Amino acid sequence: MSEPITLTLHASSAAEIVIDRPERHNAMTLAMYESLLALIAQCERNADVRCILFRGAGGKSFIAGTDIAYFKDFRAGSDGVAYEAFVERVIDTVERIALPTVAVIDGWAVGGGLALATACDFRLCSDASRFGAPIAKTLSNTLSSRNLARLHAALGVPRVKKMLLLAEYLSAAEMLECGYVHHVCSPDALQDAAHALAQRLIALSPVTQKAVKESLRRIVVEQRLDDDDLIEEVYGSPRFRDAVLAFTSGSSK
Repeated sequence: MSEPITLTLHASSAAEIVIDRPERHNAMTLAMYESLLALIAQCERNADVRCILFRGAGGKSFIAGTDIAYFKDFRAGSDGVAYEAFVERVIDTVERIALPTVAVIDGWAVGGGLALATACDFRLCSDASRFGAPIAKTLSNTLSSRNLARLHAALGVPRVKKMLLLAEYLSAAEMLECGYVHHVCSPDALQDAAHALAQRLIALSPVTQKAVKESLRRIVVEQRLDDDDLIEEVYGSPRFRDAVLAFTSGSSK
């Protein structure tokens, strides 16, 4: 039996993490979440990796959230608090990745899958993809305020309420129109489009990308504006000094 989560390192400096449990629409167990965290850490330790792609296998779903079987043993509200804290650790880890990240969505992005996609920097999807968190119709649970803040920043309050209060799904066209999705294409073209976007990101300054990502994370999730540490790191970096020298010497294009 194959591993439900795999990592492929491409010669292009892009890493690809694939959720491979299509028989359950790529629903995540807690063990799979832990494997995901371990693979992210492996990518972050590898200096050759410059961009991470997240993808679901099977062509029907990106990630269908947490496997509902996990909730059968819940006995009190405190179980929910512990669960949401665990999910936040996963989503927070994805959001804090210093490298550019791309969610490659072919099919449904639901619940925790929607949260993980939202934590990525860019999202590409197939034209038949659907996005939602229909928990008002299914489990009668809720999302953490931090995940709601991420969705609010990405989609705006009206669309979030449509998803959560009416349990409606948003189409690929709707998500492209509001800017949540960077590009929509046919399923056959999705992989090439994702790697093309990765190459665009890899060609640009990782120093700038890291600082902007962390600043935005602080603003959206923590409502913080302190950034002296980020500015000091950027302006004190060899990358910045070399770029200034190249530009002033006339060799920058």
